[in-house]
Amino acid sequence: MEQNWPEPQRTAAQRAAHEAVTVQRAASVLLLRESVHGLEVFIQHRTRTMDFAPGVVVYPGGRVDEQDAAAVDTIPEPVAAGHAQLWRNTSLWALGEQQSHFASAVVAAAAIREVWEETGARLHPRQLVPWANWITPLGHPKRFDTFFYVAGLDAGQQPRHQTTEALDSHWITPRQLLKDTDSGRLRLMAPTRATLLAVMNGGTLPEVLDRREPVSPVPPAHLPTAGAALNAADPGRGR
Repeated sequence: MEQNWPEPQRTAAQRAAHEAVTVQRAASVLLLRESVHGLEVFIQHRTRTMDFAPGVVVYPGGRVDEQDAAAVDTIPEPVAAGHAQLWRNTSLWALGEQQSHFASAVVAAAAIREVWEETGARLHPRQLVPWANWITPLGHPKRFDTFFYVAGLDAGQQPRHQTTEALDSHWITPRQLLKDTDSGRLRLMAPTRATLLAVMNGGTLPEVLDRREPVSPVPPAHLPTAGAALNAADPGRGR
């Protein structure tokens, strides 16, 4: 069952309040591997007590925090610059090309931190490939400007279930995940399904990981975000 983003039924006052909700930046990573079953993706089953997307299947990830701005030195400049070019149609370019390198490094640092915290797998920045950008529509009490990556894991990287935000975490083939979704056993948000289908249509795992195409937001919009301050380059970084 696909969990879309339907327009909530609210009073005019509620709609006005929700339209004023600050859009928060977030990062999510499709961890991929080849197995005897074919291509697999690592997923998490969120608990039903979560205040955002309860009970749905997601990829590891979460919101961008201030600590990620402090970790930009862990992202090599060539990686940040390459990511910035692929994110050039997104809000990461709100303050221009030069600041986009810093903003891209912050989001990449968030992706690496979230994967580490939620799965115990430590990614190298060069493993991250910008893949998609989805923005929660107006009318929702929480809104995110989410930057999706794909990452192929090395043999020694073994993600595991260790987050309290999910009941379970495991590997699954995209085909089986869609089958379980279509049968109603599992629920997917629209961005999760769309990014999964894009991977399935992307060819082999090496072909998916080699893709370097500019990403456009869905819905296409340039929005102010809570991470706007994180766009400002750290004078001490020497970019």
